Amino acid sequence: MTRLAALFGALMLAAPGAALAQTPSALERAAPTPIDCPGSVGREVRCLSGQDANGAWYVIALPTTWNRKLIVHTHGGPRTGDPEAPDSLEDLDRFAVMVRQGYAWIGSTYRRGGYGVRMAAEDADNSRKIFWARFGRPDRTILHGQSWGGNVAAKAAELYALDVDGRPNYDGVLLTNGVLMGGTRAYQFRADLRAVYQFYCDNHPSRQDGAYPVWQGLPANAVMTRAELRRRVVECTGVGLSQRERRADQTRRLRNILAVTGIEEDELIAHLSWATFLFQDLVQKRLGGLNPFDNSATVYSGSSDDAALNAEVERFRADPRALARLAYDADLSGLIVAPTVTIHARHDPTVTYLADTLYAETVARAGRSNLLVQALTDEDQHSKMQDGGYLTALTALEHWLDTGTKPDPARFQQQCLTLAPATSCRFMATLP
Repeated sequence: MTRLAALFGALMLAAPGAALAQTPSALERAAPTPIDCPGSVGREVRCLSGQDANGAWYVIALPTTWNRKLIVHTHGGPRTGDPEAPDSLEDLDRFAVMVRQGYAWIGSTYRRGGYGVRMAAEDADNSRKIFWARFGRPDRTILHGQSWGGNVAAKAAELYALDVDGRPNYDGVLLTNGVLMGGTRAYQFRADLRAVYQFYCDNHPSRQDGAYPVWQGLPANAVMTRAELRRRVVECTGVGLSQRERRADQTRRLRNILAVTGIEEDELIAHLSWATFLFQDLVQKRLGGLNPFDNSATVYSGSSDDAALNAEVERFRADPRALARLAYDADLSGLIVAPTVTIHARHDPTVTYLADTLYAETVARAGRSNLLVQALTDEDQHSKMQDGGYLTALTALEHWLDTGTKPDPARFQQQCLTLAPATSCRFMATLP
């Protein structure tokens, strides 16, 4: 008998489903080792760090009084540097309130830096498998994504919500300040920013850089530091300087850029950084150098001379192949199968709250609106919301799963006040 035949025979004799079970060693490159937890999670928590078979690092937090429920976290960004073992500790610290409530928590760095929603979704689901293999299947598993991680979690909820036998891998989904409009609609405003900025500043690219289309972010082999980008932006616009320090020409250019793009002054450099380094990764490494952005018919307005701006601004047209690749990777179908709660800060400076509206439309087209509840807060932060918001959303989601009764977001503020200090409860009574 060949070794293959012997293995097949052994699998046939195994208990039902045993052939498909995965052991921790099959999923991991490096077994988890104990690490120090962030102080924010509380004292009676064990933290571990390991690396999966694809090279993604993960961090686990396991309370001593574990409630037998697991949060699988998908982080935002995307971060463009190479992932390192401690990276997920920052995410754990940010969402420590969940661990303090008794939830176990696992977060993956993803296998590489840069763009790739399907890649990140697979890595997040692999972290779930690792936790289940090591600690047993929890009573309940909830998928949570923040920022770009909201796009990742929403994609994972479409791809990995059920196992091959139709049983749920994820019982519920929580999406907070998520990039939920899909990849083909999420970044066009930053491509517009690059074009408008270049019209007024003409230094990104500079004449010394050589010409390249702004939608590239940077050419494939170009090296620019974030410090150099900041220097150029400050030189052109005086952003971050006081009114007394800023020259009149800088004030004029800054006013026009902000008025046309709708970006806040204190977010200008951050958005230009995404439109530089993330665009370089997205275009050059993920889309084969093809352009997913289009301003060929855009009419820019709000400047001191709209006619001149529209006549002379750099124009570009999207390549259908780039759009198809980006849509496949990052757009959403709305075909959700698990109860899903989204909350978004109304004044989020990084991802517009209208992303949730667009997601609701996507889910409605798929006929799944009965599985979606959405709420807004009056906050103005992106990377972390008030703890009361997370507690309320989790509590509402848990009650939904326990009873089958869909939550009423109009009651979230009242419910929040029973769970957290008033300063931590910022839910809006009605959606705009």
